[in-house]
Amino acid sequence: MRFTFTGKNVVVSQDMKDRAEQKIGRLSRLFPEDAMVQVTFSVVKQENKVEVSVPLNRRLLRGEVVSSDMFSAIDGVVDVLDRQIVRYKQRVKDKSRRDTAFKGELEAFNTYAADYGDDGEDEGIVIERMKHFPVKPMDPEEAIIEMEMLGHTFFVFRNSGNLEINVVYKRRGGTYGIIDPNDPIDCE
Repeated sequence: MRFTFTGKNVVVSQDMKDRAEQKIGRLSRLFPEDAMVQVTFSVVKQENKVEVSVPLNRRLLRGEVVSSDMFSAIDGVVDVLDRQIVRYKQRVKDKSRRDTAFKGELEAFNTYAADYGDDGEDEGIVIERMKHFPVKPMDPEEAIIEMEMLGHTFFVFRNSGNLEINVVYKRRGGTYGIIDPNDPIDCE
C-alpha cells in the first residue's frame, strides 16, 4: 500500500502518519498490493476530521470521521472502512449472481480478500418503502421551502427554468446544494 497524506488547517505530524499507516495497514490484506491510500487530516471549528479514500476495482472506498481527537478519528475511520468492505463484498456477490458483468469484479476482489466478510450475515439492500408523487415545476428556492416544510434533507423537483428533474439537498453547514444531472458542461 502506498500512502499519501494531506493536511488542511493542520500540520501532519510523523505520529499522525505512523498511526494512520499502522491502523489502515491492518486492512492491507484486503486491498491490492499497489493500492493507493489518500489520507486527509483537517481541523474545522475545533473538530478533527480524517478522510481516507482507496480506489478499488471500478469503485472508490471512502471513509470520513469527525472527532475531538485526531487519533480517535483515525481509529474510527478504520472501522468505517472495515464495514464498507464487508458491505461492498456482499453487494458485489449478490449482483454477480444476477448479472455476469459483476463476476469479474467479484473475482478481482476475491484475489486479495478471499474470506473477508463471510460471516454468514446477509446485509442485502432492502427497499422498505416506495413513494409516488407528482413532480411539479418550481424554482430551486420553492423546492428548498417545500423540503424544509416536509422536514427532509433532500427534495426532488422539476426545475421550472429548464423543466429537467433536479434535487436540492441540505448540506452539513446549513447551506443548500442542487444536483442537476443534465448540466450542459458535463453533457458535452
